[in-house]
Amino acid sequence: MRIIAGTVALVLVSASVTLPPASAQSEPPGPTAALSAPADPHVATFSIVGFDPETGEVGVAVQSRVFSVGNGVIWGEAGVGVVATQAIVDVSYGPQGLQLLREGYSPAEAVREILSRDPDPDPERWTREGRQFSIMNARGEVSTHTGPRASNWAGHRIGRHCSAQGNILAGPAVVDDMVEAFEATGGHLSLRLQAALEAGQAAGGDTRGMQSAAMLVVGEDMGVWLNNDVVLRLQVDDHPEPIVELRRLVEMAADRRERRRAGRG
Repeated sequence: MRIIAGTVALVLVSASVTLPPASAQSEPPGPTAALSAPADPHVATFSIVGFDPETGEVGVAVQSRVFSVGNGVIWGEAGVGVVATQAIVDVSYGPQGLQLLREGYSPAEAVREILSRDPDPDPERWTREGRQFSIMNARGEVSTHTGPRASNWAGHRIGRHCSAQGNILAGPAVVDDMVEAFEATGGHLSLRLQAALEAGQAAGGDTRGMQSAAMLVVGEDMGVWLNNDVVLRLQVDDHPEPIVELRRLVEMAADRRERRRAGRG
C-alpha cells in the first residue's frame, strides 16, 4: 500500500530542468506594474521542494502569512514525487502533478501539460497567468513555473536537488538564500528543508509576515509502522513564530528517529 500525502483539509513561461543542474540558476521576477486584477492576498507564500539522493526521500516545506498554508499547497507520494502549488493557486495542480508523474511524465512535461489543461475559469480574479508551482519526481528532477501575474516579488530558483519559489516576497534574496541554505546544510532532509525556510525568512520572507508553516517528507517504506511511506508530515496552522515552532517539531522527529535507530523506542 502506498499512501498519498496531500493536504486538503514545494510572458507565460516555465523555467525547468529535466535533470538537477550542477549549479543553481535564478529566474527573473514577473512584471512590476500593478495588476488590473490583483491576486487574493491569502495565497502568497514561499516554499521549497528537495531530494536526498542518499536515501531517496523527497520533501516539500512552506511558510506563509495565511492560516493553515499546508492545506492545499504541499503534496507528495513516495516513489512518485512532491508538488508545491501556490500564488493565484489552483489546488488541483497538486494531485494533477502526482498523477502525471505516475503516468511517466517528466516534471517539465508535467508542468507544460498542467498549464495547457488549465481552463482559466476566472481570468479576472484568479488568472492562470498568476499560478506558481514546482514539481519534483522521485529521482530529484524538478521543474518550476512562476506566472507573470503572480504578485510581486515573485520568482524561483532551481538548485542542485532543490527548488525554492515564492510570491509577495521581500525580493530574490529570499529564494537565493533558501537554495544556498538547503545545499549547505547536512543531516536528514527535514533539517535541510527547515534550514531553507529559516534562511528565506531571514532574507525578508513573505512581506506580510508569518502565520503558518508545514512540511512533508516521503520515502518508500521509510515511515513508522507498517505500509507507511510518510516519513514526516507536520503542520503549524496558526502561530506568531511558525518557523520556530516547526523547528521544534522537526527536531523532535529527528530525536525519535535516532532513538529508533539506537533501539531505544
